[in-house]
Amino acid sequence: MPDRHVDHADLARHAENKVNVPAEEARKRRKQVNHLRSRLEVHIAAHPGYDLVKLRGSGSTAKHTAIRRRGGEGSDADVAAYVRASSVGGIDADEAGLLEWLRDRCIEVYGKTKDAEDFVISERAVGITLRGSGLKVDVAPVLYKGGPDDCGHLITRQGDRVLTSVTLHLTFIRSRRDAAGPNYRELIRLLKAWIREAKRNDDGLRCKSFLLELIVAHLWAHGWNGEPLAVDDYPRAFEQVLGYIARTGLSTPVIFTDFYKEAAVTPDGNPIQVWDPVNPANNVARTYSEADRQRLVKTATTALEEITWAALAPTKGDANDAWRNILGPGFGAA
Repeated sequence: MPDRHVDHADLARHAENKVNVPAEEARKRRKQVNHLRSRLEVHIAAHPGYDLVKLRGSGSTAKHTAIRRRGGEGSDADVAAYVRASSVGGIDADEAGLLEWLRDRCIEVYGKTKDAEDFVISERAVGITLRGSGLKVDVAPVLYKGGPDDCGHLITRQGDRVLTSVTLHLTFIRSRRDAAGPNYRELIRLLKAWIREAKRNDDGLRCKSFLLELIVAHLWAHGWNGEPLAVDDYPRAFEQVLGYIARTGLSTPVIFTDFYKEAAVTPDGNPIQVWDPVNPANNVARTYSEADRQRLVKTATTALEEITWAALAPTKGDANDAWRNILGPGFGAA
């Protein structure tokens, strides 16, 4: 095969210019989030009976897999607020009342230094807008009963209580980054940019970023078609990830054994079965229907065809056009 017109350096340049959160912005986000946590933690320390036990940075920002936010998209950062379960009625506490309670506690901590409208309840979190920077932080309650490793019950969008651990999730991705190098997390960011562009073209497509992270982790451990995951060759890594989705149809269970044995997982019969690395009872794709699976597989297959064409394209412009269909119209632009 001739040399590709679009190579690793081109995708790395696109990641730096269009996908990654700029280093200075990331630094400001971490500083603001740390300030928020510190305000709450100081209050907790001063009130030993306070019902917020501790706070932990969570989500993509904490994992360093966040991508640049477009206008109106979600939050800039996430914080897990560990709430003493007994104080709000136990693990089965009503989520609507819990979020109102958490919002009121956040307002209480800030006192008169912020306006009440800066605290907005969303589906499963309290959104806090920091007016000085414009940063938006989602504070999600985790019902906590004193378990080790920051294990507590997160309330999902479906209203389920799912045992999770922010600390172990961060350990999971950090161990792979340490082994694979920094390109591991940048590959995840590029794949998230792909799925965001795919959703822009198909608003019925379902694929949460956590699912992508776990597919990459699976391929890092097992490779694809006898080859290791090519984290130092982004076009090839894209081919591998998309080829895995297209060829397997995501019909093979994916299980990790960092924190439990494979025997702890009980297959649940859902179309996609990708198991939370810290909770063997949690299939992270349990709400995906067969139609959702087929739609995602079709999307991956179409993207794989674009990459195949780009690899054989007669000119750099033709190859760039194919990658624009995958990563958006900004690909190849300065």
